[in-house]
Amino acid sequence: MGTTPEVIERPLTAEALGERFRELCVDPRFANLPGKLELDVWGRILMSPASNQHSMVQTRLARRLGGLGGEPIVEASVTTSLGLLVADVAWASAEFMRAHGTETPFTKAPELCIEIASPSNSRKELREKVDAYLAAGAVEAWIVYPQSTRFEFVGTGGPLQQSSFAIDLAGLFD
Repeated sequence: MGTTPEVIERPLTAEALGERFRELCVDPRFANLPGKLELDVWGRILMSPASNQHSMVQTRLARRLGGLGGEPIVEASVTTSLGLLVADVAWASAEFMRAHGTETPFTKAPELCIEIASPSNSRKELREKVDAYLAAGAVEAWIVYPQSTRFEFVGTGGPLQQSSFAIDLAGLFD
């Protein structure tokens, strides 16, 4: 018998999740899947297909975040208490980038993590992701709702009326 255990006995460590994710990133069998991949704490692959509207909002957000300096990141992989999540858009300061660079996955969440709601998401799932990003070190996490053209901003102290990140969100859904 090989060294692979017969079953997973307990949730995987952050290091084990990171290793599994890095393996997926270079595995040619996963090269052309139409959606992002995430891993739950048991190492199971979760897939989310993205519509073109989702992708356009994602791109527009990344462009606008670029005005803050630092680094806007599309599909930022982050190790969290829920598993390995991939924020649709994130923003990281120059300081964060000096500390974490191109680490895959990030072992700490960038300052801002954004999820763009899709019809395949549940409200519970999105709120759990927001909480996980904040617990992993994000200063804020957003949920963007393209169909109802609204935003939910959450900081470490709870819901916010507006974001502390000064970007213009007007016309984002046009």
